[in-house]
Amino acid sequence: MNPIQNKANQIRQKFANHELVLGAHVFYNDPAITETFGYMGFDYVWIDGEHCAFDKQSLLAHVVGAYAGGTASIVRVAWNDPVLIKPVLEMGIDGLILPMICTAEEARAAVAACSYPPRGVRGFGPRRANQYGALSNKEYLSGVDDSFLRIMQIEHRTAIENLDEILKVEGIDAFVIGPNDLSASYGCLGNVTDPSMTKVYDLLAQKCKAAGMPFGVSLGPDNHALIKEWIDRGVSMISCQDDISCINQGSRSITSFVRSL
Repeated sequence: MNPIQNKANQIRQKFANHELVLGAHVFYNDPAITETFGYMGFDYVWIDGEHCAFDKQSLLAHVVGAYAGGTASIVRVAWNDPVLIKPVLEMGIDGLILPMICTAEEARAAVAACSYPPRGVRGFGPRRANQYGALSNKEYLSGVDDSFLRIMQIEHRTAIENLDEILKVEGIDAFVIGPNDLSASYGCLGNVTDPSMTKVYDLLAQKCKAAGMPFGVSLGPDNHALIKEWIDRGVSMISCQDDISCINQGSRSITSFVRSL
């Protein structure tokens, strides 16, 4: 039997080695996009179950596509809710992003939803997660806690105010910053580069580093200066490509060139 390769631990090892972990977002339904991003060398694909028109079947197709492309599948669920989290975990994902974590209590609830009793409240019913029964319960349970990443998304000023307490919660593998909603909560909707936000980003980075907690950011691909700024800030992981932008940029480039002739 060939067990599914543990992409989560590969990413943890990169965190430990201070190697940058590079990811892309997928918003369209076709899982071939996720597979393609894997072939292009991304360490993970952020499958966005929060803002996109994904049902459970299409999410599973993207997870399988990530495996086929040799990249990690990291799914952002729509909310920090055990009802939404449980079926996604059963898909055998490599990581879970929990959005809008604002308090230590919410972070603890997220970790509990990802964990079986007595540590948490996750119900037992693995499907792809135990290779459809190819792994015995003993084999599956012996490695389940290390089989995926638990990533908390920081995207509200309340989270910044409570960050010291959130950082103390056990069972978190990494944080990821959502600059759009975070800046909106400070009155800067649509302007993630507002000068007033620099201090917020720097404070968050400083506290994560001091706690030894890997942290990342979700960005668009079209601002190289912003990408460099975050890398210089010391992020452990960065999501800076997506399928919609690839199509937009490629289409605009070729149409502009052809029409100029």
